[in-house]
Parts: sequence; C-alpha cells; structure tokens
Amino acid sequence: MSHMAVAHNSQVPSWFHRSWWVVGFILLCSMIYLHALRQKDRSYQELTHQFEALEQEKIAALAQQEELLLQIDSQSDPAWVEMVLKRNLGLVPEGQVKVYFQQE
Repeated sequence: MSHMAVAHNSQVPSWFHRSWWVVGFILLCSMIYLHALRQKDRSYQELTHQFEALEQEKIAALAQQEELLLQIDSQSDPAWVEMVLKRNLGLVPEGQVKVYFQQE
C-alpha cells in the first residue's frame, strides 16, 4: 500500500513519462535556435562594421579621384604648372630668389 501511495502522490503527469523525449527534443531545438540567433547577430554586427569601413574608404577614394581629375584638367593651365613646380619641386622662376626658413 505504501508503494501505491508514493506513485499516487507523485505530481509528474503520466504523459510526461511517455513523452519525455519530446520535451527534451523541444528544449534542444530551442537551445540550437537561440545559439543560431546570437551567431546571426554577431555576423550582422561584423558585416555592418565592415560595410561602414568600406563606405569610408569609398568616400576617400572618390575625393582622391575628384582631386586627381582636377589636376589632370589643370595641367594645361600655366599657372597651375608653375604652382606645382614651386610646391613639389621647390623651383622658382627666373629673377626670383628662394628663401628658406629654418625652424629651431
């Protein structure tokens, strides 16, 4: 009689004894799903960061392209050629004196 009292007082439903594997399977699938969600979020954040870095590189490359196009277009302008020769090569036109300033 004591054996029946223990079985009768048990709060575990009989369907749980028959289908415990279904509950375990649902828990396992839930854990896998949550792990995949976290992994997807990490991948999304990483791709967003890479996209923003590429956007910055694109902006810099377009600015450099614009500057180079302006330089190409200006090559036929004698004033631009003179400015480039002065700035990049340190040349001065005839009749002018080049002055150096030393920083201490």
